[in-house]
Amino acid sequence: MELDSLLAPAAILPEVKAASKKQLLHELAHKAGEITGLPEKAILETVLQRERLGSTGVGNGIAIPHGKLDGLDRIVGLFARLVRPVEFDSLDDQPVDLVFMLLAPESSGAEHLKALSKVARLLRESETVERIRHTHDAGAIYALMTNHTSRNAA
Repeated sequence: MELDSLLAPAAILPEVKAASKKQLLHELAHKAGEITGLPEKAILETVLQRERLGSTGVGNGIAIPHGKLDGLDRIVGLFARLVRPVEFDSLDDQPVDLVFMLLAPESSGAEHLKALSKVARLLRESETVERIRHTHDAGAIYALMTNHTSRNAA
C-alpha cells in the first residue's frame, strides 16, 4: 500500500487556521465530506468518538485521527499543516501542528491498520517532518509525502 493511493493532492491543506482541536477536526471533516461525498456530520462524529477512547495525538506535534465509516469504498487520507499548533491532548502534552486524518470502510480490518502504520512510519521521519513543517505549498507537501514512500518501497 503506497501513500499516494490513500492521499490525493486535493486532500492536502497546507495552512489551516484552527483555534482548537474540535475546530480542526470539524475543518478536516468538512474537507473529507467534499472528497468522499459522505455527510460531514457523520465523519466528524466518527472521529470524535474515536478521540473519546484516547487522543490520537502521537507526540512531536503530530496527530493521526482516524475512524471507520459506512459508505466508504476505500481508505481515504487527508493531511493538514496548521498555521499555529493547537492543544490536542497528545501523549507528550505538546500542541499539534501536523495532522493526518485517515478514514476507512467499516469492513476494513488489516488494511486500516496497514494504512495507519504507513502514515505513522512516514511521520516518524524527522527530516521529512521538518521539511513539511517549512513548506506552505500543497503540491510540495504532497510530493514530500508520496516521494518518500516511493524511495522507501524497496
